[in-house]
Amino acid sequence: MPRFDAAAFADRVRIYKDLLTRFNAVHNLTNFKDIEANINDSVGILNFADFSGAGRIVDVGSGAGFPAIFLAFLLKSEFYLFEPNPKKAAFLRMVKIECALKNTHIIKEKIQAYKADFKADIITSRALMRVRDLMRICLHLSGEDTIFALYKGSGAHDEMQGLQNYQIFEKGLRKYCVFKASMQNSTEG
Repeated sequence: MPRFDAAAFADRVRIYKDLLTRFNAVHNLTNFKDIEANINDSVGILNFADFSGAGRIVDVGSGAGFPAIFLAFLLKSEFYLFEPNPKKAAFLRMVKIECALKNTHIIKEKIQAYKADFKADIITSRALMRVRDLMRICLHLSGEDTIFALYKGSGAHDEMQGLQNYQIFEKGLRKYCVFKASMQNSTEG
C-alpha cells in the first residue's frame, strides 16, 4: 500500500460516510450494511498491485464510489468515474466537491458512449459485468499498456478462463483479478 496521510484519509472517509447517510435516506444508493468493510475492500487491491505510477484510472459503473473514490483519496492519479445513473452521479459529484478531489472526474454516461481522447493506465470495476463484456465496452479506452483491475467474487476463476497472464489475488471472499489488456488474444467468449 502506498504511503498516505492517514488523518486526511480518515477525514475524507468521515465526510463520505456523512454524505452517504444523507443521500441514502432519500435516494437509496446502496444497501451495504458494513461501509467500513467495503472501504477496506476498495483499497485492499493496493496490498497486491502498485497503482502509484498510473496517470489515469478509469472506473466503470462507479455506483456509490466503490472502489474509485477511496483509491482517489490515496493516489495522485487522475480518476474518471463512469456512472450513468443520475442520482449516483450527483452523489459522486457531491463527494468530489466536499472531499476536494481535484483529481476526480465524474462522467454521467455509459463508458461505451464516451468519446475518449486518452487511454487509461488502469481500468477498475467492481462486480459490474462479466470480464469479456467489460473488456469489449472499454476497447476505446484501453491501450497496449492498460491494466484491468477487477473486483470479483466467487465466480472469478470461471470468468478468467481463456484469458492469458492474469493474476487473482484473494482477500477473504474478494478476488482481485489483474491483467494487461494487450496480453489477451481476444475479448470474445
